[in-house]
Amino acid sequence: MPNDGIEEGLNHQAERRPRKTVETVTPYKEIIEVIKAGGGDAFKRCFQCGLCDAVCPWNKVTKFSMRKLVREATFGLTEIESEEIWRCTTCGRCPQQCPRDVRQIESGVALRRIANEYGVFPAPVKPVRTANAGLVGQGNPFGEDREKRAAWAEGLSIPTFSEEMEVLYFPGCYLSYDPRLKKVAKATAGILKQAEVDFGILGSKENCCGESIRKTGDEELFKRLAKENIKTFIDHGVKKILVSSPHCYHTFKNEYPEFRVNFEVVHISQYVFQLIHEGRLQLKGEFPKKVAYHDPCYLGRHNGIYDEPRGVLNAVPGLELVELAESRSDSLCCGGGGGRVWMETVKGERFCDLRIDQALSGGADVLATSCPYCITMLEDSRVTMDMADKIEVKDITEIISGLI
Repeated sequence: MPNDGIEEGLNHQAERRPRKTVETVTPYKEIIEVIKAGGGDAFKRCFQCGLCDAVCPWNKVTKFSMRKLVREATFGLTEIESEEIWRCTTCGRCPQQCPRDVRQIESGVALRRIANEYGVFPAPVKPVRTANAGLVGQGNPFGEDREKRAAWAEGLSIPTFSEEMEVLYFPGCYLSYDPRLKKVAKATAGILKQAEVDFGILGSKENCCGESIRKTGDEELFKRLAKENIKTFIDHGVKKILVSSPHCYHTFKNEYPEFRVNFEVVHISQYVFQLIHEGRLQLKGEFPKKVAYHDPCYLGRHNGIYDEPRGVLNAVPGLELVELAESRSDSLCCGGGGGRVWMETVKGERFCDLRIDQALSGGADVLATSCPYCITMLEDSRVTMDMADKIEVKDITEIISGLI
């Protein structure tokens, strides 16, 4: 902590700074305390080595300094009106490399909590407010009718989950409402039915898992969503949850235990690998294409799931799996994490543009992944880059469903 002389000097310095900075909203001491309370106390360990900036994907497309943000936060001089505190995609690259365990993600989220408290959202971030309203009103970030959450399953004869069933399939918000991602939900359901898995869904009784809104700093809304989901799961006797989104996986497995519950959580890539390995799912025909696999941050770096998705693809007859230039623990983020899937990213600063180029350079016909955010971001880049006829973007379940 600073001594009185330094503290007085910082106060004078704060008074001289331009009025656009955060000290006009809240004293710098308060910023430091809020960061600490939000789990960002580790920021004080930073000795400014710069490894975070060296690995940050933003610096492939523009200039961004996590090191600077951490340094400013140390003295409570963060400009919360700036877009900078919203850039972090929580991809996990800087914590992975940090020699001092500064925990940049927690510190960044703590800053966003301050912005939420004061209602400060720069223009590119304002869509977060819309997502927030949808989550409050309908339990999903799109604001779509809660009663239509299971509309994707119409005509598929998927039962409502009951306690005696083996698995609850939780497709998540994007697979329930987004037209492109509904195809993934249907492909997944087809696989489960073909393998004779005893599963059901809860449809309108589900909420968003809450992971992304938590990363934008709205802790109270996350807790509300989590508690409602947990009550629903317990009331219906859920023990095993199968998810399509790595973000749901991470939240149910690593964050819901904060509420003293533990469900068995399985990602679809793990489950399909198991079904194939056990002989419960037989693949027919061939898929004679070169396929590059994109590791989602929240499946790979955050949760260490690298081999099962590749195992699924390697089991496909005729498929040639090619590795991207940045893969596994060094995978390039799609840009959709940390709530940025809802925010505006200007042309020329989209990580997925680089990913499409990498896949094409590797000779891939298909860029496969296992995350709805990644698919959303990759599809956007594929279209805006005018590469729609050069490469396909597919979830691994879409590949598998065509062979059963």
